Amino acid sequence: MNKHLLSINDVSAEDVVRVLDTAESFREVGTRVIKKVPALRGRTVVNLFYENSTRTRISFELAAKRLSADVINFSTSGSSVSKGESLKDTALTLQAMGADAIVIRHSSSGSPYTLTKWVKGSVLNAGDGTHEHPTQALLDLYTIREKLGRFEGLRAAIVGDVLHSRVARSLSFGLLKMGAEVTLVGPPTLIPPDASAWGVQVSYDIDGVLPKLDVCYMLRVQRERQRQQYFPSVREYSRLFGLTRDRVAMLPEGCLIMHPGPMNRGVEIDSDVADLPQAVIEEQVTNGIAVRMSLLYLMLGGAVTEEVSERD
Repeated sequence: MNKHLLSINDVSAEDVVRVLDTAESFREVGTRVIKKVPALRGRTVVNLFYENSTRTRISFELAAKRLSADVINFSTSGSSVSKGESLKDTALTLQAMGADAIVIRHSSSGSPYTLTKWVKGSVLNAGDGTHEHPTQALLDLYTIREKLGRFEGLRAAIVGDVLHSRVARSLSFGLLKMGAEVTLVGPPTLIPPDASAWGVQVSYDIDGVLPKLDVCYMLRVQRERQRQQYFPSVREYSRLFGLTRDRVAMLPEGCLIMHPGPMNRGVEIDSDVADLPQAVIEEQVTNGIAVRMSLLYLMLGGAVTEEVSERD
């Protein structure tokens, strides 16, 4: 594994398999009465979050604690950032405190890369602007492999606000790396102009794509990142691109329904659809802890040893 994880392009297909296999070893830890192994005892992991987050921050915190690492949660509210402290000075402070790994989420694309210039520890990108969210892609790949058993030749559609979605970029690159076929679906205004250069297909007709899929991945409409109106109304968007029960009936048997969360129920996905058996949204959250345990373990110098199977 590389020292840092800034993009899904930082890992090879072999690295992806290694991360997923290691996550499989750690997943059992979450079923124990005492959900801990001593793998990273004495190490310090900092969650440096400049954007609000529930799933990702808690997932990284649980992952580090289950590995017995010391965890520092840093948020901009109530910190020196609210007084005007720069990212560099914050990074140097964390460096002086001996952080072994820094998990960063930031509204500016490229912030994790910039952070690597100022700290000696490992940097993990937990989402930067509209750039990437590599750990989300890895937990999604884990979930897909767990449910379908393969990547090669799988047909996946990523539907919705691709333009503002860092998840869409990372997952597209990850699926293509592992041999799957990817189609981006959404209104023309929400598909990046350079999308075809990613190696994906592009469609503006969700109904024409659904019958061919193994994975239907719905994206949240990110109104907070939109600087202008990209579609006439939420009702119009939901009618043209929302995953309804009628559209679910068009999916092949066994097709997975996925969503990175948080969901806008009734917009990109109907509430009852999100609760169907083929919707693996809650399992994505559970798998995220094991995948992030795997990443922290491998990036901080670990290898799969008897510690993983040790009973506390």
